Amino acid sequence: MKSFQEMLRKINREKVPEIAVAVAEDTEILQAVKEAMDLGIARFHLVGNQEKIKALLSELMIDENQVKVTHEEDPLQASLKAVTLVSQDKAEIIMKGIVPTATILKAVLDKEIGLRTSRMMSHIAVFELEQYPKLLIVTDAAMNIAPKLEQKIQIVENAIQFAHSIGISLPKVALIAAIETINLNMETTTDAAILAKMADRGQIKGAVIDGPLALDNAISFEAARHKGIMSQVAGDADILFVPNLEVGNVLYKSLVYFAKAKVGAIVVGAKAPVVLTSRADSHEAKLLSIGLAVLSVQNKNKIAGSDREE
Repeated sequence: MKSFQEMLRKINREKVPEIAVAVAEDTEILQAVKEAMDLGIARFHLVGNQEKIKALLSELMIDENQVKVTHEEDPLQASLKAVTLVSQDKAEIIMKGIVPTATILKAVLDKEIGLRTSRMMSHIAVFELEQYPKLLIVTDAAMNIAPKLEQKIQIVENAIQFAHSIGISLPKVALIAAIETINLNMETTTDAAILAKMADRGQIKGAVIDGPLALDNAISFEAARHKGIMSQVAGDADILFVPNLEVGNVLYKSLVYFAKAKVGAIVVGAKAPVVLTSRADSHEAKLLSIGLAVLSVQNKNKIAGSDREE
């Protein structure tokens, strides 16, 4: 998939999912909601301060009859109500509004009404860059601080499943480190080598995985050739797996602010995707994140339907 425009075109407009937005009284959030509805890619249930939400709907010229609104002024309770809509199958996606990340995740992980599963939750960011020929996935830039090997396995598997869900049938995963050789004093390189060998032996399925790879080798054929790296992944990565949150966060912001990349991001591993953008993100980033979540849900439902027919 080469661009977000291509991604948006793949969304089936005939049966779009409903998104529950927690604490929706924010201009950027509702601008993204408006654009998503104009494109016909989602329906919305807005949870938050009803008076503020309706004032913003009027300001943005959004017809109140196009959305559902549930009043709740307390941010945690609004988050819990939005999560409940998803857990009761009244919505299929949860979206963070103008609320701290810790608050929405507390609701998502609530033992009584939350969306937790046996899987680990992880953050997926997707970038469109002028000088890269396809969309590029980066994980994990926002959830897991310093994952150990067992956690890294789950993060990689989450990224592979997500790639499948947006139409990348055999993603190429580059395990990023500072160098492309194994150094026993650098755990990042030894963990990458283990993950790559696990993929070779079929313990991690559905992708071509290689590492350790330095960033230049992962995305540049020329750099890989210069260093004599023979790999199906080098220079052609679909997924960049970073070793910790600090690396991921710096890479994420560098791509956005220096490379002027377009970006969308969601959290996976729960019963439903969580659109978890930063409060500083533009409405375009929020719209693209909505699109990613919608496409992943639609393709997941399509696969599940095919399995039932068989």
